[in-house]
Amino acid sequence: MAAIRFRVSSGEEALAASTAETVVQLVAAAIHRVKITEYTISFKCTSATDTPVRCRIFRQTGAGTSAAATVVKDDVSTDETLQTTARNAFTVEPTSDDALIDEFEVHPQTGTKVFLPLAQEILVAGGGRVGFKLTAAQAQTVVVSVGAEE
Repeated sequence: MAAIRFRVSSGEEALAASTAETVVQLVAAAIHRVKITEYTISFKCTSATDTPVRCRIFRQTGAGTSAAATVVKDDVSTDETLQTTARNAFTVEPTSDDALIDEFEVHPQTGTKVFLPLAQEILVAGGGRVGFKLTAAQAQTVVVSVGAEE
């Protein structure tokens, strides 16, 4: 890894009530590993009585049907080209959630920012995919942002 840091954001995504939805998926290039170092999940809810949102991070093999998300280098002055791509705005969910990496709940009036400890980052194998899948009891609006390096 050459420590080329980058970010990707899902943009605002509408979550349907009681439906598990992949909000953003990172896709490593065939011969490049990716290291996820941080992520942020935030909501726009104003109701204190809404149920916490179930957040899961999966290794996925399926692509589903989605749009290309914009991947942006932290240091845009570097010459290297990022090999990692990302997907968002899923209309068809990825067919497989192979391995659960993490699972937690966040109240939709708040959010969370997680910095993964050194040597405990989420590694995405070359050609692999990691998806952030959320399930909300009530309809919500969410943004998921991921910081990583390749």
